[in-house]
Amino acid sequence: MSTVANAAQSQSYGIDRAHRRVILASSLGTIFEWYDFYLYGSLAGVIGKQFFSGVNDTTAFIFALLAFSAGFAVRPLGALLFGRLGDLIGRKYTFLMTIIIMGVATAMVGVLPTYSSIGVAAPIILVSMRMLQGLAIGGEYGGAATYIAEHAPPGRRGYYTSWIQTTATVGLIISLVVIIGSRAWFGDSFDTFGWRVPFLASVLLLAVSVYIRLQLAESPVFLEMQHEGTLSKKPLSESFAKWGNLRVVLTALFGLVAGQASVAYCGLIYMGLFLEQTLKVDGTATNFLVAGALAVSTPFFVIFGRLSDRIGRKPLVMVGFAIAGIGLFPLFHGLTHFANPAVEEAAQSHPIVVVADPAKCSFQFDPVGRTLFTTACDVAKTALANARIPYSNEPAPAGTVASVRIGDITLASFDGTKMSAAEFKSRSAEFNSTLKRHLADAGYPQSAKSKQANYPMLFLMLFCIAMLGTFCYASQAAWLVELFPARIRYTSMSLPYHIGNGWFGGFLPTVAFAVIAYTGNIYSGLWYPVIVALVSLVIGGLFLRETNGVATED
Repeated sequence: MSTVANAAQSQSYGIDRAHRRVILASSLGTIFEWYDFYLYGSLAGVIGKQFFSGVNDTTAFIFALLAFSAGFAVRPLGALLFGRLGDLIGRKYTFLMTIIIMGVATAMVGVLPTYSSIGVAAPIILVSMRMLQGLAIGGEYGGAATYIAEHAPPGRRGYYTSWIQTTATVGLIISLVVIIGSRAWFGDSFDTFGWRVPFLASVLLLAVSVYIRLQLAESPVFLEMQHEGTLSKKPLSESFAKWGNLRVVLTALFGLVAGQASVAYCGLIYMGLFLEQTLKVDGTATNFLVAGALAVSTPFFVIFGRLSDRIGRKPLVMVGFAIAGIGLFPLFHGLTHFANPAVEEAAQSHPIVVVADPAKCSFQFDPVGRTLFTTACDVAKTALANARIPYSNEPAPAGTVASVRIGDITLASFDGTKMSAAEFKSRSAEFNSTLKRHLADAGYPQSAKSKQANYPMLFLMLFCIAMLGTFCYASQAAWLVELFPARIRYTSMSLPYHIGNGWFGGFLPTVAFAVIAYTGNIYSGLWYPVIVALVSLVIGGLFLRETNGVATED
């Protein structure tokens, strides 16, 4: 279109003032999204204690992650709702609505009563706020990507839209600054009420975001379609009821976004949780290491976005999937080796094995706090899961009382199925105390020792994991925009993006930690992103077309 074609013809990769404003205003919403993302992820342990204190520690943490994932679950619904509005009434007003809803829902978490105040209503309200926030985010990214791409000069769409992806690090840094500042200010009171401040502080970010977005004009591509009378009257049916476009939606989901989300979220959230929760690295040290690794990797979003304008979107993404499939397990083993070598050494010298009748072992996840894990196997696995200790499983004949073998020492568990609550609690405390003593004797640390950590190599491992996300994520916005015609673009691209990131990415921490709790293998959760990445490599490699060079009005 002439409006876009005349926007900028310079071959320089500088960005003029008008386009910088477009990128900044569009990116503020995704900064807000990532701010909330890291805020909740970093405070999952605190939130678990405040809102899910009616269940055991392992379940509280996993359920806190599940509440985190609830926001992702409704993103596809938001994509349908706001995507349709974006194609009907315009890009600008739609993502103005989304950022207001998103900001209010985030801030409201800071004033919610806790489980100790109102009981089970507290986690219900928390999940409701997470779902409202997720609903709004469902319309945010598609609007931002579409708005920037429709302003981008020809041949520079990958470069322009790559700036959206850098907002992940900006959101992280802002959240960490606020969290670290709040921890320093409130001290020991942070876990009690100081945790609310980072959520309430989001009001400032919301005010700035709304003000800047109010200054924007509508997308030139949308205005021209509006002038020519070519806007879609039924974007939902055009997007999903016609097989030709639906096929592209499904291919984009399984051949691009699902793999991108599973790989990128390993760096954006899971590697930090793995360091702090599994390897027991100090929370502040974890935050600084992860923030540093992501900050150093961030320029590569722009570098790879610019490169995709030259060689295409597909090669970069597929390379990222292939490297992730091969490299994630070695990289996370490297995290253990360089962050907490005592765990690795103890696991080699005194491996832990739970010997039990498999029929007596339950899946260690109780979201409502009503399941009693009282069999001998459950008692042993609950204790090891709470201690974040790696172990393996060995089947025993039916009727055998489960035991925990720590090197050459065997600790018998107990069957509490017929015990009173008081007796079971007493026996559990005694068993946990004895287990804790044996674990300490075997060299299993209660926390990572900073003097034993190799911080340069640890940082390198984190950087490599973060870099996998840049390969897969840098050119994704441009690729999705180019896959769909302008009249139904907002709707069509939003759904696969938010199913991929909301479901495949958002549930990664929950699924990974639940699998770890069940298997005892601290690396078993990685099978999730590895399998998804390899599936996307096959589907995307075979069926997803290259789009570099496609005009935004097509």
